[in-house]
Amino acid sequence: MDKVKLRLTIAYEGTRYAGWQTQKTGLAVQQKLEEVLARYFPSRPALHSSSRTDTGVHALGMVAHFEVPKAELKMPCQKLMLALNAFLPEDIRVTAVARARPEFHARYHAQGKQYRYFVWNHRAMNPLLRHSAWQVPLPLDLASMREAAKLFVGTHDFKSFAANHPWKKESTARTLTRCDIKKQGPLLTFIIEGDGFLYKMCRGIVGTLVQLGHGRFTVADIKRMLAAKDRRAAGMTAPAQGLVLWKVFYKQFES
Repeated sequence: MDKVKLRLTIAYEGTRYAGWQTQKTGLAVQQKLEEVLARYFPSRPALHSSSRTDTGVHALGMVAHFEVPKAELKMPCQKLMLALNAFLPEDIRVTAVARARPEFHARYHAQGKQYRYFVWNHRAMNPLLRHSAWQVPLPLDLASMREAAKLFVGTHDFKSFAANHPWKKESTARTLTRCDIKKQGPLLTFIIEGDGFLYKMCRGIVGTLVQLGHGRFTVADIKRMLAAKDRRAAGMTAPAQGLVLWKVFYKQFES
């Protein structure tokens, strides 16, 4: 049977979801999307995603793919995008649909990801950002935070910044190509880009940098934390609501 593979780019506000992946307890983003796909495709396709975001984490550029028999695809990609969004909840949107090569896999062919974490550094929270940023009311030493952020760039063992995961990873080494902090008024944007990420690794990095900005750690402590390979050596895990999966990179499959 001839099949066609479709690639979706998906954005969602993760506040009311127990993460991306369908699970036994809690509502998942994947579950809502697959329910809507089943309205249009009798084969009820399963989605395969580039990432698994946690409870409360958001996405702007999640990528997923699915396969259906060619005979089931009865509309062009642009129309399918509109059709899916017509039945999705307002906090989930498909922002692009495209045909993919037969060999494409959203997870295994991802060559890098960019996450962004938003901090509102002001004594009064911006109510428009209450679900998408972490309020840090006390002043921060931004210069020291930026100096420390540079130490994460490169290949390191990030075990000290990742939470324990139900399944053990073969390696906890990852390569970051970017770790910047942008400031626009009270809004700080942490931009973290790399070839892969451990469980809650981005949030561990951000939480530690914020505590460093409060004077709890020094820039020199970051090297010690990386060398320790022990979660207890680093700082806190930042809350979920400030984290966004911003973009996934596929150099081999970009048109």
